[in-house]
Amino acid sequence: MDTVIWIFSLCVLLGSIVGFAAGLLGIGGGLMIVPALLYLLPSAGVDSAHLPHVAIATSLAAIILTSFSSARAHQKRGNIDWHILARLAPGILGGALLSGFVAKLIPAQTLQQAFAVFVILMALQMTFPFKPTQGKGLPGNWIVFPVTLLVAVVAGLMGIGGGVLLVPLLSFWGLAMRYAVGISSAMGLLIAMGGTLGYVVAGLNAPDMPAGTLGYIYLPALAGIVTSSVLVAPLGVAAASSWPTPVLKKIFAVLLMVIGIKLIFS
Repeated sequence: MDTVIWIFSLCVLLGSIVGFAAGLLGIGGGLMIVPALLYLLPSAGVDSAHLPHVAIATSLAAIILTSFSSARAHQKRGNIDWHILARLAPGILGGALLSGFVAKLIPAQTLQQAFAVFVILMALQMTFPFKPTQGKGLPGNWIVFPVTLLVAVVAGLMGIGGGVLLVPLLSFWGLAMRYAVGISSAMGLLIAMGGTLGYVVAGLNAPDMPAGTLGYIYLPALAGIVTSSVLVAPLGVAAASSWPTPVLKKIFAVLLMVIGIKLIFS
């Protein structure tokens, strides 16, 4: 019980950091949540064979609340085109649900190293931002479905909401940036919900899981993260107007690079 309380307390602190950084720098929480949980969860009795799966699943579950808050804010501003959303939703939801089952088939070490490479790529993107070229419009469903399915599977495998992948894609398909970001926020909610469900079902019969898990989700860590992240995020948004955000983003990118390299060789 002492270990559970200790992890819950540390995850409250982690949620505060994640929420503040998300509001300040506009980054997804999964890039911070997953590495932290990879470090914390062994003390909760999570076996190394399941460690990346549990960290990623718990991250996705934590993203549900933040994605919902973001999507609701964009809806109020009229930034979500529901007709386009309806075309994207089948592939996104299908890929998110599939991600948990795909992750179950990937060895833990391989999944952790794939996440590490992804973190390094995101660090490079933060340092040298990619400027997507605006295209001419959404292609046919025969292209939209498999592409969005793949994006959602990758996002689910990495434990992120997927905005870093979806915004450039939607911009390339011709959406104005405000609509690309707004629709991406709603898609992030679908990825988080679908991915969470997929990881729950895929992990129900996983052997040697500690108490306090639901599928691959470690509930005490989830409770700690969501307790504080949603409350602290507005403080980060407020700080963004006065703090040197571009400089801080580059410092954070260097930190992500170090974390990614360490995870590759751990």
